[in-house]
Amino acid sequence: MADSLVIVESPAKAKTISKYLGKNYIVKASMGHVRDLPKSQLGVDVENNFEPKYITVRGKGDLLKDLRDASKKVKRIYLAADPDREGEAIAWHLAHYLKVALDEECRVVFNEITKQAVKEAFKKPRKINMDLVNAQQARRVLDRLVGYGISPLLWKKVRKGLSAGRVQSVAVKLVLDREKEIRSFVPEEYWTVTAHLVAEKNEPFTAKFYGYGKKKVELKSEQEVNELLVSIKGKRFTVEEVKKTDRKRNPSLPFITSSLQQEAARKCNFRAQKTMSIAQQLYEGIDLGKKQGTVGLITYMRTDSTRISPTAQDEAKQYITDQFGSSFLPSSPRVMKSKSGAQDAHEAIRPSSVFRTPDELKSALSRDQYRLYKLIWERFVASQMASAVLDVITADLRAGDALFRSTGSKVRFPGFMKVYIEGTDDKKKEKEDDDVLIPPLEPGQVVKKNKIDPKQHFTQPPPRYTEARLVRALEENGIGRPSTYAPTLDTIQKRGYVLLEEKKFVPSELGEIVIGMISEFFPEVLNVEFTANMEQDLDLVGDGEVDWVAILDRFYEKFRERLTFAESEMAEVELQDEVSDEECEKCGRLMVYKHGRFGKFLACPGFPDCRNAKPILKSTGVVCPTCKQGEVVERKSKKSRVFFGCSRYPDCDFVSWDRPVSRPCPRCQGLMVEKKKKKESILTCTECHYEEEKN
Repeated sequence: MADSLVIVESPAKAKTISKYLGKNYIVKASMGHVRDLPKSQLGVDVENNFEPKYITVRGKGDLLKDLRDASKKVKRIYLAADPDREGEAIAWHLAHYLKVALDEECRVVFNEITKQAVKEAFKKPRKINMDLVNAQQARRVLDRLVGYGISPLLWKKVRKGLSAGRVQSVAVKLVLDREKEIRSFVPEEYWTVTAHLVAEKNEPFTAKFYGYGKKKVELKSEQEVNELLVSIKGKRFTVEEVKKTDRKRNPSLPFITSSLQQEAARKCNFRAQKTMSIAQQLYEGIDLGKKQGTVGLITYMRTDSTRISPTAQDEAKQYITDQFGSSFLPSSPRVMKSKSGAQDAHEAIRPSSVFRTPDELKSALSRDQYRLYKLIWERFVASQMASAVLDVITADLRAGDALFRSTGSKVRFPGFMKVYIEGTDDKKKEKEDDDVLIPPLEPGQVVKKNKIDPKQHFTQPPPRYTEARLVRALEENGIGRPSTYAPTLDTIQKRGYVLLEEKKFVPSELGEIVIGMISEFFPEVLNVEFTANMEQDLDLVGDGEVDWVAILDRFYEKFRERLTFAESEMAEVELQDEVSDEECEKCGRLMVYKHGRFGKFLACPGFPDCRNAKPILKSTGVVCPTCKQGEVVERKSKKSRVFFGCSRYPDCDFVSWDRPVSRPCPRCQGLMVEKKKKKESILTCTECHYEEEKN
């Protein structure tokens, strides 16, 4: 009979750990939090040291009874929730319900779910860390005070269903501020002049205008360009100076939560929420077959630390030596320094064993699990490898008084680039790592000029935030913590404060109104520095250096005054729906645009008398190949994935995941669709599978 009860959050985690601990342990799942603040009221006694009023989470009654019954049959209880503040709070709530004394060593934590890590953790149980619990309580209570203070005001003054939050409001403000920058941006003209040259042996290369004499000059107008062209007309291009240097390029640090979300967005096209969901699966355990069983493949995925354990570094050193040779190891083990302000509670996100390569696990993983695991594995291995060395050649060429510069580079030693190169949000830099070669040149050498290519450009406004860019902005400003990024992005979209257009955030009219009202009456909630300092205070609570009640007291004193003032002074706002030119087929009124969970849609303004609503359909200009009557339009699935279907649905059920094109197949006249292969697009026939490159 089992003599110990172990409680974790999820069934998947319970299943994995149970196999490691054996028959003397009963392992059960709490399914997340078992107690929380009530949804129907504030649930915080502000007059009594902000005492939270916890209640059992709805639907958890039977589960808690099962846990209590199981606890009566064992000698000892272990609480093995995730190794973060939230996990500590879950353990504390369970201890309270199961009447486990706070001085009992019942808390077990591990950074990776492997047999060795789990068994070691159970040898060293500890008491519940009340500093971490209080830090989590302080965050929960603070967010409840802000949310349940401002949200009812927004319901009353704007419309029902709105919410405000300490982190989510700042995220919306960042999007709004960026949009204001874009709107006020005034483009400036500038020109580049590229010389297409040919060296000896007919080797072509290019050089760009640098300046006059030795001074760098920016070309701002066509007149300046024409003056340059006149000055070099008939002049020979002579090599003046050639510099040869080498440049080291260091690998990226191992993943933390924010960098994983950013890179998964760039390389896998994953939303932040999807990245964290798949990472959770990899952490909790994947069944690798009879020989290995269920194994946690990565370390804990909510972390802001780039620290790596000595054991993991030794494993990586052995793997790199075996696969690539000792020359691919750095001269000394890399010291991973976390950024300032990081909690550093856990290691970086890495594979639990570097010897479980992505290719070996491919058959056991889903496509998305494989892609994310491969990303984590490659990033970690690369982080432990030697720097890459590039040979850089810079040649200055003179034509009259004008100086042109040509720069080339070649990878002399690939180092970490053999395994992994970090992605970038800037499309123009995607080929930065490719070799850019220029032919051997010597000072005094005259090269042949093929043509001079002047081009006009205009400066571009700052880019809108993608999910990856917004996560990075939140992290750089110290807003939120690893566990908050994904839910924050999800919330601001569900509330309709921001819209995703071409995978970029755009503030809605509602978002602008709400942020404007919060900015006027609760400026500290939107103050980036204030919010970042609050995060630091919460970290100090977790370290046991600051009393959590004192922090809340200091904040709430001024906040309550602002609430009282806003109640009487905040004006009511009536949101006007944008009218479309499409008639409601049921009552004849012009339909209006509404914002829902899945974006914009059309609805009849006659609600509730007329409840007609429908999606906004984007036409592709292609006649439906099935019914020959409707046209193929763009639609979205419940998971926001774009697909294409007939406008006559449900009368016609034609669907395609690939975008149809209007030109028929030249071979069989069938439907041609656009397919993406790696970074290129091809056109392919759905009937005869004829393929051609997209122009």
